[in-house]
Amino acid sequence: MKIMNNIVLIGFMGVGKGAVARELSKLSGRFAIDGDDMIESLFNKKIAKIFEDEGEEAFRDAEKNLAKFLEHNVKGAIISTGGGFYRQRNLKKIGTIIYLKSSFAKIMERLQSAPNSAKKLAKRPLLKDLEKAKKLHKERNGAYARKADIIIIAEDKSPKKIAKEILKALKGQK
Repeated sequence: MKIMNNIVLIGFMGVGKGAVARELSKLSGRFAIDGDDMIESLFNKKIAKIFEDEGEEAFRDAEKNLAKFLEHNVKGAIISTGGGFYRQRNLKKIGTIIYLKSSFAKIMERLQSAPNSAKKLAKRPLLKDLEKAKKLHKERNGAYARKADIIIIAEDKSPKKIAKEILKALKGQK
């Protein structure tokens, strides 16, 4: 029997939700959807540009519309979300929530060691002020944990290892 519940990855920006979603897709045969990519398509511009041109509020409104769309139209997928998507009221109705948890220092280390690190940092407007971002990370940790059905420690692990842990944890939930 195939589970039709979505797998929804939440966590701080840069933790690796997209990379983990792609690995989960390979291992499970499910389709991976990136929420931020969908919003970029809607606006026909990158997230940093949406923040710059339209403002954060317009981006958050788009997230709200995306959450409604996912709840009503998407089944059996892996959904990687933006760092603030956890605030959506209907999050639990979209699927099983998996929080990829990592310290701020490890997230920054991951982003800075990536081959395309400048691009990865530039596309995250909320990382422009590192002190502010560190504070935001600390504030969100508890909220992510409260929303999660499963918490996976993502530090110092490959996306493939994290994906395998997620599948094992999901089997344990049945």
